[in-house]
Amino acid sequence: MAYKSILTVWDGLESSQATFQAALQLTRENDAHLSVLCLGYDRFQPAFAYVDIAPVMVNESITGARKQAEDLEREVRGILEIEDVKWSIQTEIAQLSGLSHIVGDVARFNDLVVLPQPYTNDGDDKPASIVEAALFGGNAPVLVHPTSGMKSMGKRIVIAWNENNEALSAIRAALPFIKAADTVEVVIIAPDRHDADRSDPGAAISAMLSRQGVSVSVSILPRTLSKTSDILNRHVTESGADFLIMGAYGHSRFRERILGGATRNTLESAPVPVLMAH
Repeated sequence: MAYKSILTVWDGLESSQATFQAALQLTRENDAHLSVLCLGYDRFQPAFAYVDIAPVMVNESITGARKQAEDLEREVRGILEIEDVKWSIQTEIAQLSGLSHIVGDVARFNDLVVLPQPYTNDGDDKPASIVEAALFGGNAPVLVHPTSGMKSMGKRIVIAWNENNEALSAIRAALPFIKAADTVEVVIIAPDRHDADRSDPGAAISAMLSRQGVSVSVSILPRTLSKTSDILNRHVTESGADFLIMGAYGHSRFRERILGGATRNTLESAPVPVLMAH
């Protein structure tokens, strides 16, 4: 089993360049096809515009977005034409409110979507919107590449396990990484005393992975910090892991975006690539 269709988004941001190189490396390692979506942003927001806004302003915004997408396509094409992988480029223009439809439609036909780390401190909402569009609009697994970059990826894997369907979906989506890893650790944070498998937490998921030929260790972490994300990220750093697998958005997306939650908090400070699915 391998990823044969890999997608990344190129929108001119500095973070997308390192992510593009990670996607290119994965494409080569999996003998896959790399799809690149070049996005030009139409910054005109009709919901907040005056009803008598000049049509020329709308046209200028669309023209600027189209030129941006075409410039990005030429840039990516210049890189890929000298690479030894199969690839294709698609250009689109989008408003922020329309990303879910555009990105989702492309993501749903790919095995893996590689995107830059969202929720950084630059105040740009687009990376988070693109991640959500791929996860929910495309129902695709997403590999979030950290802004700090990585020298290695997928040799020492930590799986955040909490028995929910999102975590299980992420594990299934990550099987190519899991089966190729040197070590795989299932991490459970302060399991509820009333869990059905409390006598042996992690036994069921360990058995499932062992049938795939994976040797798994299980670690039970106490709740020593108030945020689950802080416990998880600290353990990833202290254990020397280079890859994290977790379910995305166990609560509603509204709650995650507005109030935070384990998914958002983990991604904000994740020191390693994170593979998520919903």
